[in-house]
Amino acid sequence: MARLRWRNDRAAAQISLDTLSDDQWIAHFARFAPLADNLPHPLALRYHGHQFGQYNPDLGDGRGFSFAQCRARDGRWLELGTKGSGQTPYSRFGDGRLTLKGAVRELLASEMLEALGVVTSRTLSIVETGEALARGDEPSPTRSAVLVRQSHGHIRIGSFQRLAYLEERENIEVLARYCLTSLYGMADDGLSASDVAVALLNEACGRIARLAASYMVAGFVHGVLNSDNISLSGESFDYGPWRFAPTWDAAFTAAYFDHGSLYAFGRQPAAIHWNLGQLAVSLRAISDAEPLINCLNNFGDAYRFALGAQLCWRLGVAARGVEADGELARALEAWLVASHSGIDTGFVRWSAGGAQDGGARDGDGPEAANLAAALYGRTPARAPWWDDAPPQSMHIERVEAIWAAIDSADDWQPLYDAVGAIRAMGGALGPSPAQRDALPAAIA
Repeated sequence: MARLRWRNDRAAAQISLDTLSDDQWIAHFARFAPLADNLPHPLALRYHGHQFGQYNPDLGDGRGFSFAQCRARDGRWLELGTKGSGQTPYSRFGDGRLTLKGAVRELLASEMLEALGVVTSRTLSIVETGEALARGDEPSPTRSAVLVRQSHGHIRIGSFQRLAYLEERENIEVLARYCLTSLYGMADDGLSASDVAVALLNEACGRIARLAASYMVAGFVHGVLNSDNISLSGESFDYGPWRFAPTWDAAFTAAYFDHGSLYAFGRQPAAIHWNLGQLAVSLRAISDAEPLINCLNNFGDAYRFALGAQLCWRLGVAARGVEADGELARALEAWLVASHSGIDTGFVRWSAGGAQDGGARDGDGPEAANLAAALYGRTPARAPWWDDAPPQSMHIERVEAIWAAIDSADDWQPLYDAVGAIRAMGGALGPSPAQRDALPAAIA
């Protein structure tokens, strides 16, 4: 029997669905009765992709589909996609289902990332379905759920790779024009196919560079940065083996099956850049190589600028430009590594330029003195911290404790309390530069 476990009315209000009753909510988001004047049938997408460096032409939406497209109040399209809704033509040998624990983990990831300034999909709904699932990597049978996520689109780099693999040049151009107009709000009138490809790659590189930078500032490790998990919208999505790094450890790896640590914490920007290279390879069907290579070469500058902006935002100080903010980033990283400080507590300590405790302490070492010098004289952008609100972390121990309460006693209060505290932190921090830059003018 379907039981509503989570409804995100804050996200639903963007598309005027927050007035649904719980029964209506379950009808639409557990049984997938079509929304009025929307898609009459779900749409499962087919795509290709590089998975841990190996090309796989046999991919697609195996346990989810696009259920609806809604116009948000800011004029942009928002898409509702499912996870755990059952088998599709692309399920291969899977059952198409999602564990309840997996749904809870996705909720915690998306809420924490949104609060920490990452442009991310949102968990709109979780409904427990009552089925018992068998899984090889966790105790079974385990509870099942269906999740609905809200994002600006589910077109992936792997969507272009599939069309390139099939040599469908005209469809590459059609998809590129769709992304340019519907995802980015840019006009394509009068643009040649080559111009569209270059404009698309340039915008994608900028957005996805900001995503890479925001991952690092949040201390987040996605775990599976395959090219089919990189959205053209520039949003983070699809949370499986994610982790938040306890300390600034470049080698920290989230996925137990990432044996070569390809997607370790410190390797994420390079992995994301490599994936953008695969998008460029796909766009070669409609463009010369040189302008595409130029776009890729701009990724490093875009990443460094975004990293500095995000870092200053989380520290609560005014940015000073790429060079000075780069020095600040290097000083903070050196201090985090030398001190073995937790990332979240480290940001709080140096919040608003170190006003929490006067900056460097005696015996801290040269790294603290260098960081204090890099922060010296910067204008605080907000109060050092906020009253009665300790820094929120979402390390694996807390995730497991929240799940244990649900699993053993069906106690959901720790989850709801965690989301409330995370949202309070996000409200105090305010929107990040990456989040502000992700909002184009309303799309007509």
